[in-house]
Amino acid sequence: MNDLRLRTEAVADEAALERWRYVHNMIVPPAAMSLDEVRERAGRFRLRNAYVGDVLVGCSTVRPPDGERAVATVIARVLPEYRGRGYGAALYDDGLAHARGLGARVVETCVLAVNEDGLRFAQARGFVEVERYVLDDGTAEWVDLRLLSRQG
Repeated sequence: MNDLRLRTEAVADEAALERWRYVHNMIVPPAAMSLDEVRERAGRFRLRNAYVGDVLVGCSTVRPPDGERAVATVIARVLPEYRGRGYGAALYDDGLAHARGLGARVVETCVLAVNEDGLRFAQARGFVEVERYVLDDGTAEWVDLRLLSRQG
């Protein structure tokens, strides 16, 4: 683990929106978003940027619980050059705690199928694959995973 601690900040201004967008688009290029799309998403979901010191290392999304089963989605993204240092785990734990605080009874995540690091990360935390699909007009395969235990 790096000596510098991870800190997260809410995506609350235009510069933060652009930084969140940068990380998102680097990790999931088939779903690259415009700044307007990020603004819209920020109105519905909790978006955070992750830093070590002043260096942007990742971002996260928490979609609040929805439906009768109170399903929340927690997504942690860490830029490839910063993986394997515990930053993803800290980002994920923060998002999971937030989702549970909102009343989530089921937690899911979504990973681009070619992102082997992301799939291993999710599976190591108790997620199991529930579906693979290609979005309309897309070519990239996505994997939806569900957390089996509340231990997270």
